[in-house]
Amino acid sequence: MPYDVPPDLNALTLSQAAELVAARKLPPVSQWSPAVIGDSEMRIAADGRWFHQGGEIRRPAMVRAFASLLLRDDRGRHWLVTPAEKLSIEVEDAAFIATDVRAEGDALVFRLNTDDLVIAGPDHPIRSHGDPETPAIYLSVRNGTEARLNRSTYGQLAEIALAGGDLSVTSRGATFDLVPA
Repeated sequence: MPYDVPPDLNALTLSQAAELVAARKLPPVSQWSPAVIGDSEMRIAADGRWFHQGGEIRRPAMVRAFASLLLRDDRGRHWLVTPAEKLSIEVEDAAFIATDVRAEGDALVFRLNTDDLVIAGPDHPIRSHGDPETPAIYLSVRNGTEARLNRSTYGQLAEIALAGGDLSVTSRGATFDLVPA
């Protein structure tokens, strides 16, 4: 299956971004309860690179396919889930990296390192972690997984917040403080 790179985030309107999000048919991993549980021998590094048995997975389409099968449980463990197997996967920080953000109207649209688009809001909250000197900002993605904002995306988000007069942002009616408590 060929991999089609999505359009530049700045070229999309909010409605176009929402259409792309809705059109992405993701597997219902949270509904599957496979009997076979094991180890995938995979790792997602803190910088968003994927590895299998020590070797980096370099094909974006493969990473995107595996990413669609991710789930994080209530204990914070990450899993690759199929109808037949549930395989643990080591995640050093977050399963995804937010690489770009765009504000339009009352929404913030993020692009992830997997080219997924996520619209922040009540279903996809932003949380601040760390301390005020070294904050780490995360975006809820799906099935308990999160994306950590990379440095440039954090800078973009801070500019959006400062344009509003403080260090918080609003998206889809929800307000998120960017300064860790």
